[in-house]
Amino acid sequence: MRRHPWVFSGAIERVTGTPEPGETVLVCTAQGTALGLAAFSPASQIRARMWNFDAEQPITAELIAGRIAAAAQRREHVLAGGTNSARLVFSEADGVPGLIADQYGDTVVCQLTTAGAEAWREVIADALAALPGVARVYERSDADVREREALAPNVGVLRGDTPPPNLLAHENGLKFAVDVEGGHKTGFYLDQRDGRAAVAQWAGGRNVLNVFSYTGAFSVIAAKHGAASIMSIDSSGPALATASRNAQLNSVDIGEVLEADAFTALRGLRDRARHFDLILLDPPKLANNAKQVEKATRAYKDLNLLAIKLLAPGGVLMTWSCSGAVTPDLFQKVVAGAALDAARMSSSSVRIIGRLSQPIDHPVPLAFPEAEYLKGLILQAD
Repeated sequence: MRRHPWVFSGAIERVTGTPEPGETVLVCTAQGTALGLAAFSPASQIRARMWNFDAEQPITAELIAGRIAAAAQRREHVLAGGTNSARLVFSEADGVPGLIADQYGDTVVCQLTTAGAEAWREVIADALAALPGVARVYERSDADVREREALAPNVGVLRGDTPPPNLLAHENGLKFAVDVEGGHKTGFYLDQRDGRAAVAQWAGGRNVLNVFSYTGAFSVIAAKHGAASIMSIDSSGPALATASRNAQLNSVDIGEVLEADAFTALRGLRDRARHFDLILLDPPKLANNAKQVEKATRAYKDLNLLAIKLLAPGGVLMTWSCSGAVTPDLFQKVVAGAALDAARMSSSSVRIIGRLSQPIDHPVPLAFPEAEYLKGLILQAD
């Protein structure tokens, strides 16, 4: 038995009774052998998410609260290492399917994305509020994935008071504004901590292009580490305004800020024969499921082809995909295809000199490789 935590609808022979959304159900083999207990979700293709593989261990408030406390304790070394922000609970990876919980100082922002997590909402809220140093818990359960669980969006204070408007994530001596009420995900991209560290290593003296820059964390880091010039591109004016605020918070100049569609802006830079020494390409999720992978790979190829054409000799491209449905192997093949197409139009070539992934507070269980959604490559041109 692989102990994979998902049971898809097509793998179910029958359902006995009429369990409610989020109700705990016993999962058995076709021969009737008990496999464990799961949260039932009648509206989702993932019909059941395993709580455990021990049918004798009941799913209780104490068990869930204990898992949350244990997950947070495992992140203590992250929070002691130069940051006040970390992912405390990473869904199936921490034994609480459907719960994402991120800490920013004394504020925890959570997402409940499944019927199972929704059923234990009050227990989860109490457990998060009881963690050491937590003053408030804010919910951002507004991701599209809730629609697939037949759940309506929920946003607002769960425990404590309203988050302060000047909430900041601290990381390696830098400060970044966190918009827990309206920002992407839970307000900041904690999964790019290792990416930000890589930018710090490569930015010095380089002309930097930051595409899909969002609130400018990469740009701030590049400026702080001596970039010669910086251009930031994003389609969101409010995000770019926050990028300017982040520059002020850290007393740096992030250079040119361009509100534009990334594809259009990259083509324009190509047509003007612009070149950059460091290009950062971190698009949003382009494939939410397997059906969208083909379309997503075409977009990834176009983006990377344009970026490679903009690389100066010796230039470095850091490129990522956060689409879980796009495997690391497939992503590398797509980028390789882009590099080959670019090489046909010039005498230059690129090679992989490094790989990037999600940080240690986003662990990947061996039985659940789907938890590894963020993958990145560091490429260098001749």
